[in-house]
Amino acid sequence: MKFGGTSVQTKEARHTAALKVISAKEQGFAPVVVVSAIGRKGEPYATDTLIGLLRDIDPAVEPDPRELDLLMACGEILSSAIFAHTLKTLGQPAISLRGGQAGIRTDGCYGNARILGINPLGLMEALKRGLIPVVCGFQGVWVQGRLPGAELTTLGRGGSDTTASGLGAALRAERVEIYTDVDGVKTADPRMVSGAPTLRQVTYDEVAEVAHLGAKVVHPRAAEIAMRFDIPLWVKNTFSEDPGTEIVPRDSFPGRRVTGVTHSGKLVYVQASLEPVSTAHRVEFAARVYETLAKHSINLHMINLSPDGIGFAVSREQYPNLVDVFDGLVVPIGHDAIYVFQAGESTSKGAASQMELLKPLGDPVKVALQVTEGCTMVSLVGYDYMQQPGVFFDVLCRFHDAQIPVLQTSDSDFSLSCLIPESELSKAVRLLHDGFGLASVR
Repeated sequence: MKFGGTSVQTKEARHTAALKVISAKEQGFAPVVVVSAIGRKGEPYATDTLIGLLRDIDPAVEPDPRELDLLMACGEILSSAIFAHTLKTLGQPAISLRGGQAGIRTDGCYGNARILGINPLGLMEALKRGLIPVVCGFQGVWVQGRLPGAELTTLGRGGSDTTASGLGAALRAERVEIYTDVDGVKTADPRMVSGAPTLRQVTYDEVAEVAHLGAKVVHPRAAEIAMRFDIPLWVKNTFSEDPGTEIVPRDSFPGRRVTGVTHSGKLVYVQASLEPVSTAHRVEFAARVYETLAKHSINLHMINLSPDGIGFAVSREQYPNLVDVFDGLVVPIGHDAIYVFQAGESTSKGAASQMELLKPLGDPVKVALQVTEGCTMVSLVGYDYMQQPGVFFDVLCRFHDAQIPVLQTSDSDFSLSCLIPESELSKAVRLLHDGFGLASVR
């Protein structure tokens, strides 16, 4: 049973969550609890608040990833100890455990570690003693070769969901329940579509797709782990008795026309014409661009690659990093060509300096990145319906009639996505939700 930040935010919320755990125990289950940090951004013990403690010392100095993981993990440690004590005050013996104490082993990628394995012996022993284990979400440990001890690592945003699914797999749990502050997986963001219904069943594939495309209900890794190990996964509301959403395998689900509409956060769309690049160099040039993006861990959306240009969208948070990497970046190809990137249409100081310095080596060619800010991505999700011809045309016609510009599109077996101006997001979500009959979906 995993409880998110809003479910452990206040004394009253923790009491409500604890009663859910006690109810499960009284029904004959042996519950294992996973908790997120208390509250959200701005709250004293929230993860973003803890990160700020380091970054505010000197914004010009980037915190060491190892130290950042140690600090971020404190939020879940506080939460687990407080929740375990809450259970004790209600007459239930409980014990709080760090991720490492629960047997979670990860790789050494600080800030975004992946679980390599789980040995739940400590959890099994606690359960045999009649205790309710309360495990810190979002964390594990990395053992470096033969060195003594272990390094604390965090699993990335939404990692507490991953902890819950991973423990469910390791314990061969009857089910994994993700508790949040909504009734389950909705057909759309209820802040944009009032009365958006709760889906009673979705497939693992669909919920992973919805999560990848921006919905915050379940982390995609959690859905993938549950699917791999065939664990029943539920999304429920801590603060209601709604039955929630059951996440099931595709072969046991009859399907529906469309599952829902989701949207990403703020995006920046970046394009570069390859016209200044020699035709013989274009394939290698594009490969160098994407290799550099991968090396600096810049996540991409809406990738477009053609003989004449490249394009992709990045999150608003990662855009400054992209500018730092690419503005003035020199790309030599062969023995006779030097290309210099410029971020934006106007010549930057970095690009101008590089062009001047490189003149003795030949004539460097400037490649400008065209930047469109204030974008977002809206997506239509639904496996069965996406296979039908004419869906793409239908969506574009609806957007055209509503005068919503479409800057780029992408699709998969499960979704169709459009990059649009952020100012049109609410209208676009409602348009797709109403147009594809999602108000009546169950």
